[in-house]
This record gives sequence, structure tokens and C-alpha cells, in this order.
Amino acid sequence: MIDPIADMLTRIRNASAVRKEEVVLPMSKIKYNISKILEQEGRIVKAEVIKGAGKKNDSKAFDELKIVLKYKKDGASAISSLKRISKPSLRVYVSKNELPRVLNNLGFAVISTPQGMMTNKEAKKKGIGGEVVCEIY
Repeated sequence: MIDPIADMLTRIRNASAVRKEEVVLPMSKIKYNISKILEQEGRIVKAEVIKGAGKKNDSKAFDELKIVLKYKKDGASAISSLKRISKPSLRVYVSKNELPRVLNNLGFAVISTPQGMMTNKEAKKKGIGGEVVCEIY
């Protein structure tokens, strides 16, 4: 897999399109951090790590990330759009003055900064820039 973050966003997008309750995907720190930001912003119910069994030839040998999706009362997903901005072939970096506004601040962008992953609003408060990972609204 060339781009695990794009894979994660696509799995969430596909699962919410067919009204799945949860998504299970391979664990990584960056995916966990993105899912925790989604949880803080109220776009998913929760994100948790499922520990692997540790056996070599078992499919559960590695840790997995379980994301419980959130839906509105009318059945629509709490996430309308997930868009990957910075790709392996084209990295997108912004300074503190160029931080993106997503849907006139109704959505948010996930920024990878030297101080960790955060939303564009948090990065603006702290006065730091970084790599624009994705936009969510």
C-alpha cells in the first residue's frame, strides 16, 4: 500500500456510505492521531486500538484500529466529505499565515506540525504551520 492515510479515509468514506457502524483497519500512529482528532471534533463516536494476538501466522498478529462511526438522527453521516490534500507524490506545506479555511470554518483541516497532529484552528491559535494532511467537513 503506497498511501495508508488515503486508504483510511476511503475506508471511512465507503463505510459511512453504506451505513456501517464501525470500521476496522491496520493500526499506525498517524492513523490513530487522525482518528482522535475526528473524535475530538465530534465526527466519530470513538477510536480504539485492538491489540493483536502476537502469533506469527495469525491474521490478528498486528494491532488494529477500530473506528465507530457517528450518524445524525436522519441517518446521514456526521462526515460529509473526507479529502486527502497532501499526497506522497505532492506534499502540501503551509506557513502559519497560509493555514486553510475549510467550508468557511464549518469544517476543519488536519495539519501535521512539529508539535504533533492538530486541526487548522489549533495550529492558528498556536501560530505554527505544517503539512496539510486532509480536509474534513
